[in-house]
Amino acid sequence: MTKPNLPGGCFDGSRHLYAVRVYYEDTDLSGITYHANYLRWFERARSDLVRMLEIDQRDAIERGLGAYAVSEVNLKYLRPAKLDDDVLIETTCTDLRAASCRMHQKAFRGDELLAEAHFRVGFVAPDGRPTRQPEEWRDAFTRFMEDNFE
Repeated sequence: MTKPNLPGGCFDGSRHLYAVRVYYEDTDLSGITYHANYLRWFERARSDLVRMLEIDQRDAIERGLGAYAVSEVNLKYLRPAKLDDDVLIETTCTDLRAASCRMHQKAFRGDELLAEAHFRVGFVAPDGRPTRQPEEWRDAFTRFMEDNFE
């Protein structure tokens, strides 16, 4: 498996890989990762995936076009991550629509699956209503899903 070593992670075919380490601030008193931190790690991985796809969310927000927002998440915890663990977040895009995409994310410690989540992320206008995401953004996700992103 390809291991990311740069900020932002790396592509491995139609997967994006993003590394995190469990720090003291991520854990509860028992040294086990607090459950909400998986959502933070998944969000960071998705944000850096979008950045690596050359999608400029900040520009879209500043120009009043809109932004991505999570509209649905289903998260399953399987094993705890512990203090000082190296965790790898794997992200794939499983479905692409005009105004949304579905993503599947997994958190691994080595080969051991710790947690996985299914997300629906929608593009919303400044008024909060779903709207079509920019065509070039959809094209970037299509290339990523087809393992054709350079």
